[in-house]
Amino acid sequence: MFNATSDLRRPGQETTGGKNILCVPGCSGKRHTDWKGATTMCELYCKQDTLALRGKHIGPSCKVFFAADPIKILRAQGQYMFDEKGGRYLDCINNVAHVGHCHPEVVKAAAKQMEILNTNSRFLHDNIVEYAKRLTATLPQTLSVCYFTNSGSEANDLALRLARQFRGHQDVITLDHAYHGHLSSLIEISPYKFQKGKDDKKEFVHVAPSPDTYRGKYREDHKDAATAYADEVKKIIEEAHSNGRKIAAFIAESMQSCGGQIIPPAGYFQKVAEHVRRAGGVFIADEVQVGFGRVGKHFWSFQMHGEDFVPDIVTMGKPMGNGHPMSCVVTTREIAEAFSSSGMEYFNTYGGNPVSCAVGLAVLDVIEKENLQGNAIRVGNYLTKLLDEQKAKHPMIGDIRGVGLFIGIDLVKDHEKRTPATAEAQHIIYKMKEKGVLLSADGPHRNVLKIKPPMCFTEEDAKFMVDHLDGVLTALEVTETKSDHVISKNTVCSTKVPKEVHVELPNHSAMESRENHSKKRNGVCSDEHTRLSKRLKT
Repeated sequence: MFNATSDLRRPGQETTGGKNILCVPGCSGKRHTDWKGATTMCELYCKQDTLALRGKHIGPSCKVFFAADPIKILRAQGQYMFDEKGGRYLDCINNVAHVGHCHPEVVKAAAKQMEILNTNSRFLHDNIVEYAKRLTATLPQTLSVCYFTNSGSEANDLALRLARQFRGHQDVITLDHAYHGHLSSLIEISPYKFQKGKDDKKEFVHVAPSPDTYRGKYREDHKDAATAYADEVKKIIEEAHSNGRKIAAFIAESMQSCGGQIIPPAGYFQKVAEHVRRAGGVFIADEVQVGFGRVGKHFWSFQMHGEDFVPDIVTMGKPMGNGHPMSCVVTTREIAEAFSSSGMEYFNTYGGNPVSCAVGLAVLDVIEKENLQGNAIRVGNYLTKLLDEQKAKHPMIGDIRGVGLFIGIDLVKDHEKRTPATAEAQHIIYKMKEKGVLLSADGPHRNVLKIKPPMCFTEEDAKFMVDHLDGVLTALEVTETKSDHVISKNTVCSTKVPKEVHVELPNHSAMESRENHSKKRNGVCSDEHTRLSKRLKT
């Protein structure tokens, strides 16, 4: 299986005297020595200049990971990313680099096809039909018609068009905290976004409770949470009908990601689909984040709910091209024919182009050849076991949930009240970054640590991550025991730090070499960044 413990050379490097030399014609940037002592990376600007140029030329709403102290990534391979000084980070965030960053088979397929032909899909070409055939073979038989696009947002936007054209209905039911993309049509159905902005919910959008059995309306002690949550959808439909409105679609991620790694209770989707179809609507399964074998046992996450549940439309994206921009909508012949009957041709310039389809085929090949679904089961089960052990040890861990290599750690201040540990979660992801582990926090309260790494993630990686998490949690709990102070979410730095970051960062630079981490200690704010007034020392 491909991972970064093997040969770390990449295209464009030559080996001379035991060291890899970067070969980029015309490059005048700086060269650095990586973690193996090889000169492999190049940057056009120093980090400070890159930040300054980003501030000048990139929109201010375009954020970066670890905004208070971002890392500058120059390259990545397998399950690792490398900064401008060669520092190595274990990537537990990137569900986009599905089969591993810069997988040689995927890179080779893209380069080979690019040398021969790349054009739009109005020209007859074998790649698009071969890929469509291979892709639909992974789905239930009724899902047989493909529309290729370039991003998850494009796919979900097109899915809404298909749904609305099918019966001529307009309204959409979405889940609370859901996120389905950045287009205007998708912000409208994404409470994760519109609830944070100035936009009001549109009258054709209906928000159902997220089927969260840990901190939702119906919890794990409910006798039938699936039916209770599905009945909420039924009530929405009845109310909409009473107001003269008609339901076009229910849309949901098969497992909510931005909503906090939520796994719907068994039977929920079947019951919802029954209510929605009876109302003349269709069920859209958003697999943009969670498809292509991430759950392990199944290729698609919706398949966890049983063979008796088949969506009417499935959207997919992120992992589809392993970083190459491609996505797809797959639906039934009946819905496709209804869409065609409008008389409007559907054309997407880049969707389904020969290079994208070659990349997609290579990704499918790698998933199969390297048995990445089996790896997701094996490593995912091992990681969940390790995390369950940490839950028994650390009172801050309220819940561990997930399937395969899609796992959430719900952090709490109080087990009984399940009070979200938001500031603590932000502190933890920054401390883990110092240890060389990249995590993110999300969910309605931004207190859920998200784990969705490349599928080549190993048991050794899982152990490395959990060992460091154990250390960070232990230090945090010791601090809380010794101090009467608490993290205040109302305490902010005097400099412009993103709202989601309410943590005290160390007074040293995260760019220092990994060897010096054991010598570092948190301190008070530097002149550049005023720290929390109530300090958290670790």
